Amino acid sequence: MKRLTGIAWAITLGAAAVLGGCKQEDKSIKLNNPHNIRGVVSYKRSFGDLNDVQLAVARRIGIRPISSREAAVNLDGDLKEIVSGEHYDVDSLTHSIPFLVPRAAALLDTIGINFLDSLENKGLNPNKVIVTSVLRTKDDVKKLRRTNGNASLNSCHFYGTTFDVSWKRFSKVEDPDGRPMQDVGADTLKLVLSEVLRDLREAERCYVKYELKQGCFHITTR
Repeated sequence: MKRLTGIAWAITLGAAAVLGGCKQEDKSIKLNNPHNIRGVVSYKRSFGDLNDVQLAVARRIGIRPISSREAAVNLDGDLKEIVSGEHYDVDSLTHSIPFLVPRAAALLDTIGINFLDSLENKGLNPNKVIVTSVLRTKDDVKKLRRTNGNASLNSCHFYGTTFDVSWKRFSKVEDPDGRPMQDVGADTLKLVLSEVLRDLREAERCYVKYELKQGCFHITTR
């Protein structure tokens, strides 16, 4: 057997150090460890802010209702476009457009951030809220009333102050390193979201109406 020279020993030891320092990627499923999940006593009682209450503040702090989608483009500064991102996802909107007054846009961002933080603190894998309805024009409501007779001509959605967040569907956040994540049930996510909205409502940041048939929380900034 040939004896290794000093250089050969150095190369051998260096290779061993590199191999020893390489850690195998963790591809095990990241499980939930749920704790401290309480929700609210009653969705209906906790979030019962009726349309008249929400409409009054919407008219006071919102924009004037616009007739068409093209008119929203001319309200630069008064409206802020919302897009899917780190804190929430915007659904494929069919009867509204993704614009809110800055105060409402900031509230939506806060809801998204607080929801993600709450999930982490409660040992649950991350999910984002999904926005299902935003600013409606008069044309949008006319079209909506053809299929939904309950669509109001006095809708808070006219003013850019109001948005709907689903409590049925959420957007799962995948692990950036490709590690599989255990799903979190929609009922559990709904409980956590209700806690977030309750706290913001009690802090007088918003009004909230629990919509059973539509499967959403109807939220107006204050």
